[in-house]
Amino acid sequence: MLNKIGLIGGGNIGGVLLQELFRRKLAKTVALMDVKGPDFAKGKCLDIAEATPISKSDVQFEAGKDYDVLEGAEIIINTAGVPRTKRPDGTIPTREELLATNLKITDLVAGGIKKYCPDAFVVSVANPLDAIVYRLYQSLQPSKNKLMGMAGALDSSRYRYFVASAAGVSVENVEAMVLGGHGDTMVPIRSCCRIAGIPVEKFVDEETLGQLETRTRKAGGEVVGLLGVGSAFVSPAVAALDMVESIVFDKKKIIPTCVLLEGEYGVNGLFVGVPVIIGKNGIEKIIELDLTEDEKAGFQRSVAAVQKTVDEIKTKG
Repeated sequence: MLNKIGLIGGGNIGGVLLQELFRRKLAKTVALMDVKGPDFAKGKCLDIAEATPISKSDVQFEAGKDYDVLEGAEIIINTAGVPRTKRPDGTIPTREELLATNLKITDLVAGGIKKYCPDAFVVSVANPLDAIVYRLYQSLQPSKNKLMGMAGALDSSRYRYFVASAAGVSVENVEAMVLGGHGDTMVPIRSCCRIAGIPVEKFVDEETLGQLETRTRKAGGEVVGLLGVGSAFVSPAVAALDMVESIVFDKKKIIPTCVLLEGEYGVNGLFVGVPVIIGKNGIEKIIELDLTEDEKAGFQRSVAAVQKTVDEIKTKG
């Protein structure tokens, strides 16, 4: 158990995170910062705290609309940003279309972290994921192991769910990884997909696998389209918590994570999703997979898409 975990943003994703941070007892104190109104964050926390005698949790809270409530936090989870929402004409904005607005929000977030908890591990969930993590890196200049984006954990979970459903097996039997950027160019790694250690092709035919991989790339948009207002919130929160728990309990868990690459996979200076070992020191090791030629090509296309977004960030200052 840590002394303090800070959460930025108490919206849909933040709300699930807040509830789970209390329930899982990952820190003695949970701090919520949200800009909505003077008392919004306090109300969210108080509502959950009043249930703690029933849920048997002695976690305390600090809450407010200013970043000072995060002071001393050892881990920060950033959810601040505008989510994707279906337009009246039925179209859905891409993550990249949110870039301009969410970069402004991210600059404020970075300022708050730098002032009140500069040594914290930062797990960022806000979209467009790869771009927001890069912007945080520009502002915070943290150690390579301390800044990470939650993307691959979620995308891989979606891939696993789709494969389990198609194969007619428990989700617990499926291992899978999705690498690259958190968008339509993400790369489900079929060569790493196993069902109880058996290659996935033994259970699911090639045509169906192709359809599942396409669905995985579009999965976020599928949820947005069905909800109509807002985007996925439970699955991103749970995926982020998987990363946080690996730090808190020093699990050394291998999780696809958006991290800074410095030569790994032939990429330099970009935050891209790859498998890493996460433990008490944050990102403890980047694992380089032996990809097939098709997977290498897909990964390179995804990196190019991330680079395009980063170039846009650089032009915005």
